[in-house]
Amino acid sequence: MAHRERKRSFVDKLWNERYLFLLLLPGLLYFIIYRYIPMLGNIIAFQDFSPFQGFMHSDWVGLKHFKKIFEDSEVIRVIWNTLYLSFLQIAFAFPVSIVLAIMLNEVRNERYKRVIQSLVYLPHFLSWVVVIGIVTTFLKSEGIINQLIQMVFGIEPIPFLTSAHWFMPIIVLEVIWKESGWGTIIFLAALAGVNPHLYEAAVVDGASRMRQIWHITLPSIRSTIIILLILRLGSVLDVGFEQIFLMLNPLNKEIGDVLDTFVYYKGIENSDFSFATAVGLFKSLVGLVLIVGANKLSKKFGEEGIY
Repeated sequence: MAHRERKRSFVDKLWNERYLFLLLLPGLLYFIIYRYIPMLGNIIAFQDFSPFQGFMHSDWVGLKHFKKIFEDSEVIRVIWNTLYLSFLQIAFAFPVSIVLAIMLNEVRNERYKRVIQSLVYLPHFLSWVVVIGIVTTFLKSEGIINQLIQMVFGIEPIPFLTSAHWFMPIIVLEVIWKESGWGTIIFLAALAGVNPHLYEAAVVDGASRMRQIWHITLPSIRSTIIILLILRLGSVLDVGFEQIFLMLNPLNKEIGDVLDTFVYYKGIENSDFSFATAVGLFKSLVGLVLIVGANKLSKKFGEEGIY
């Protein structure tokens, strides 16, 4: 009887809030159709999958492809490239959003502040195809940058786009330019919740602007920084397929090939679907472990974490 009443209560609540659930439906369908249903195809990581035999008739091989990940020297190189690039992005690109948010928070002219905000997060809405096109135009041998270098220093053009040494710095700078403004919005929202009386008390105590930032602003957004950092760690092996793919060429492929592009070349070009899927699953597992570990670590130090 009690079970029937609870069920009835749930149905009544569902019906009373049907319009809210209707608004939720498009997003829910998107995740079900494009995120969850395709996950069923991950079973080919445990098969020697053949498109002609299908999921049901391909031979099961257990963890064969996962063992191959650690035996293939090319995979080890690609994992190292991915981790190194991800570390560079976390070390250099992630703090830029925090710095930009703090700088904008210090601007008192609201009109000027809004203009700067719009300018810094506008690149987020550009596709990577457009961004790479702009970068290529500027950095090619006869581009503006090399023309300025020749004019000022009188040296030969620098092969920015074909040099392995320049690949990582250019990728990080592209991420900073394109995505830092978007991250700034989140930190500005966090800064809007800081109690202004804290700053007034600090001024009375004679604290400079830098001391106010260090002792009030940064501690106030510390939880937001930690949450975003945890989420970023979850995608530590996901450094962006489209950007890397568009920047790759035979001269920088050794240093620029990452897990995402490796899976593409193996799975699509070489038709090694099972091994490519195993690499993708491995990447997801590493991300899950890092998120759980970082979340527990943040709670150990007294922060809320993401769950």
